[in-house]
Amino acid sequence: MITKQDKNAARKKRHTRVRRELVGTSERPRLNVYRSNKHIYAQLIDDFAGVTVASASTVDKEFNGDATGNVEAAKQVGELVAKRATDKGYQSVVFDRGGYLYHGRVAALADAAREAGLEF
Repeated sequence: MITKQDKNAARKKRHTRVRRELVGTSERPRLNVYRSNKHIYAQLIDDFAGVTVASASTVDKEFNGDATGNVEAAKQVGELVAKRATDKGYQSVVFDRGGYLYHGRVAALADAAREAGLEF
């Protein structure tokens, strides 16, 4: 039987493997996605400076949705993080799916961020 801990450990292993190649710079930060059962989070990270440039999630005050763990919520978070990134002058990012499949909420967040003006 596959447990929740086994699935998360496999996800972390995939994420570590992907992170060997992906690096966020000050010109092109990394758009990291984390999803839990109830919420979804997105961060723009400058790995060289070690700082989070912008972030958005379903727990933000500006998030205005009833449900927080579905595709519609992920779309809103994608639009919100793209808006905050463009306000700070970032147009191009590196997408880091966090070891998750590019499907469902992760894909919805990415597509909404692209439609809102981010390039990746």
